[in-house]
Amino acid sequence: MFTLDKQGISVSEIHRNASPAFLYEAALRFEKGSTISSTGALIAYSGKKTGRSPTDKRVVDEPEVREDVWWGNVNIKLDPQSFVINRERAIDYLNTRDRLYVVDGYAGWDPKHQLKIRIVCARAYHALFMHNMLIRPTAEQLASFGDPDYVIYNAGGFPANRHTQGMTSTTSIDLSFARREFVILGTEYAGEMKKGVFTIMNYLMPKKGVLSMHCSATEARDGSDSSILFGLSGTGKTTLSADPRRLLIGDDEHCWTDDGIFNIEGGCYAKVIKLSKEQEPDIWNALQFGAVLENVTYENTTHLVDYDNTSITENTRGSYILDTIPNAKLPAVGGHPKNVIFLTADAFGVLPPVSKLTPSQAMYHYISGYTAKVAGTEVGVKDPEPTFSPCFGGPFLVWHPTKYAELLAEKLKKHGAQTWLVNTGWSGGAYGTGSRIKLKYTRAIIDAIHSGALANVPTVEDPIFGFQVPQSCPEVPAEMLTPRNTWADKAAYDAQAKKVGTLFRDNFKKYEAQASADIKSAGPKV
Repeated sequence: MFTLDKQGISVSEIHRNASPAFLYEAALRFEKGSTISSTGALIAYSGKKTGRSPTDKRVVDEPEVREDVWWGNVNIKLDPQSFVINRERAIDYLNTRDRLYVVDGYAGWDPKHQLKIRIVCARAYHALFMHNMLIRPTAEQLASFGDPDYVIYNAGGFPANRHTQGMTSTTSIDLSFARREFVILGTEYAGEMKKGVFTIMNYLMPKKGVLSMHCSATEARDGSDSSILFGLSGTGKTTLSADPRRLLIGDDEHCWTDDGIFNIEGGCYAKVIKLSKEQEPDIWNALQFGAVLENVTYENTTHLVDYDNTSITENTRGSYILDTIPNAKLPAVGGHPKNVIFLTADAFGVLPPVSKLTPSQAMYHYISGYTAKVAGTEVGVKDPEPTFSPCFGGPFLVWHPTKYAELLAEKLKKHGAQTWLVNTGWSGGAYGTGSRIKLKYTRAIIDAIHSGALANVPTVEDPIFGFQVPQSCPEVPAEMLTPRNTWADKAAYDAQAKKVGTLFRDNFKKYEAQASADIKSAGPKV
């Protein structure tokens, strides 16, 4: 008989790795607002928090990791005693529930680097979400699962005590590497569990010489090459990786080893704001029975989801298993990437839709991680805001960014991958004046990269940023490729480009001590 005695939990009704059908029934019976969409997905609500709470994330200051962690605004120190208090608060809350749900699964498709993860939660919606996002064990694997490598206690329905040392709100997301435990208090946003697993992998993998990456990945249907696409939420990782011409390895989190790449997850977590069947058919069709639709609105009679409605949040999400994507590659592993693509949503409208980067420029832009925070992805963000997120995943890094950059440089050099910067943001002006680059143009650019059509076309050096800008691309208007051409006021563009270049320079100052002369020289010329 399965118990949580080792975790100090004595609830008698525990449902371990329950089926989606069982979890649907439980959510509909016990969770307010839960219902079923017209396509069969479970609609659930995360309550007050509809996005991540990065300022409430804590890492326990323990001797085992003290010299490794990049302490600061990303990894805020927490005293071990405060962690124990929060853990006890979570356990006490979970022990008051009539029923609990446990999900045992794996992180990482490569057996050499796989972690056993246990989720303990009080909501069926959270269990179904992690059933989708972890790699699901077979019945035989579950029978011999044994003790997990890490346990996530999701007590998000209960607040942190603001008077506990180190707390700045009633929300706290705490990770202890020494205890191999992760505690969630004061937020029921399911994405905190997913990103908790990613943070754990972001610490453990680099210790083994494996690069953990916030990226999507695809592979040619004949297996001849793979590509990885870096980018923060909202820049197009999930959308652009749902490519019917290629096999999907994964949409968000991967590792690059000496053998190739592997997906960390067993599912996808897509933004569904303004989702349409015509633009994103794979994602649309995946939102069927077994999927979770988070914080969406729907028509009361038909239960048709209104994907354009932002009354709850702009960060509406869909979670579904990889198996529902017709072109998913399972097991989700691939060879060494031929192309590495950095996605950015430039809110200033000055970066070209596509640029070709030298190895030094690749490292500069990887460490910089320029993009825009997309409305709703984080609590308090209402409009896109320009930001720099190192390695295109700053909120989830544990080591200093140069640790990941050095690993990427090593992989690029060893395997000869070409790096590209693709802007999915604005053209013809900044946000509010210009317009978002059409998805069909970005898809055409990605297709041209994969086909090799962009490899040898004539390029022009951007006078500010120094990278090579292709002057032609199939199915993309030539005038769009040089952003200055799309601005009515050329002087305004020049001023804006210099402004963004200065932002890059100012941001990079914090990394100059660790960066080589080649990398520093690859920055904007302002």
